[in-house]
Amino acid sequence: MSTLAVSTKKFSPQQRRNLINGLLFASPWIIGFLIFMLYPMGSSIYYSLTNYTLGPKPVHFVGLDNYVSLFSDAQLRNALWNTLYLTFVGNPVWLIFGFVTALLLNLPVRGQPLYRTIYFLPMAVPLVPMSLAWVWMLNPQLGLVNNLLQLVHIQGPNWFADPLWSKPALILMECWPIAIVTVVYLAALQGIPKELYEAAELDGASGWHKMMRITFPLVSPSTLFNLITGMIWSLQVFTPVFIIGTAGGGTNGASSGAPQGSLMVYGLYLYRQAFAYLKMGYATALAWVLFFIILAITLLTIWVSNRYTYYESAEMR
Repeated sequence: MSTLAVSTKKFSPQQRRNLINGLLFASPWIIGFLIFMLYPMGSSIYYSLTNYTLGPKPVHFVGLDNYVSLFSDAQLRNALWNTLYLTFVGNPVWLIFGFVTALLLNLPVRGQPLYRTIYFLPMAVPLVPMSLAWVWMLNPQLGLVNNLLQLVHIQGPNWFADPLWSKPALILMECWPIAIVTVVYLAALQGIPKELYEAAELDGASGWHKMMRITFPLVSPSTLFNLITGMIWSLQVFTPVFIIGTAGGGTNGASSGAPQGSLMVYGLYLYRQAFAYLKMGYATALAWVLFFIILAITLLTIWVSNRYTYYESAEMR
């Protein structure tokens, strides 16, 4: 029987019943995907090609005008720079912090479960109150951090009130709920066979050599996972900077990216265009550009990581 004849062969009654039953069981997901994913995506693509606003202004098709306008938007360049700063400076800090804490929590000491519980407790705090707490702790006059620095005769910076310190302060703030990174690293550390360390000790390897030759390579898949998820999060960061603006300057300052635009990140700029200026068409164009930026950085990271990420199954082949 030819391939064409096989491909055009009709389904048997049992196969049709199985197909119908499968589609019925999958129908809640299919309907949800069509209504809540595919339709909004298609609508956003269309609106990004229009001058759509939330006001009474009629909607007109403008083609690629919104995307062309992005190249001459100076505020967008500032927002993109701030976002990339948080991504490429903040993520190495968060990875190092998460890895070091995972090493400490993996030490076989008395009270280890208690230490782990205390460390992971901040994850139970929602992002909004956590951000408000950090705004208070980093207050230049009344904050806990500067008061502690004064005890050792160090003049603390103005943190979120200083454009030079605002982004480092945000990176410091985001080290607090970094327990997810630590959990991934901790699981990877516990999966490393102890026999490898014992064999390295018999060969006279120092602690540093064991770290570089065993620990780092074997946790490299976890590093890649944490790096990609961290970059995706930092490229879309919104809530902390919005809360910082709200606590520091009221509603008008929430989307201003103060001080001096140093905290105007991409997500906040998109929000401002959509809900402050009501430029929904322009905002949806911004959203799609951000999507492709995240996609490009993620694919580039995966491509580069193929040379530095250790996979046991690949080695076995």
